[in-house]
Amino acid sequence: MQLEDIVKYLPTSSVGKIVAFREQDGRTWAKLDYTNLWYDITQLTPCDPSEYKTVSVKYREVKQKSPEDLLKDLNKEDVDISGFSPTA
Repeated sequence: MQLEDIVKYLPTSSVGKIVAFREQDGRTWAKLDYTNLWYDITQLTPCDPSEYKTVSVKYREVKQKSPEDLLKDLNKEDVDISGFSPTA
């Protein structure tokens, strides 16, 4: 196995591209791009590239709120629960 190989993790059938290797505890581990997790290479098998789906990450813009706006939002969340009774 080499970097950029497309492999399948046998127990879960997760498919990914190898992006890194490391040796630890007497085993060799490969990191897959799809899950960003490390896998024991004895549990990986080469697979058909047609099974691989490119990982795409979408970032959304986060609006910065002022402390006053955050406080207003927090106050909107306040709910009076005194009229509710617990159900068993």
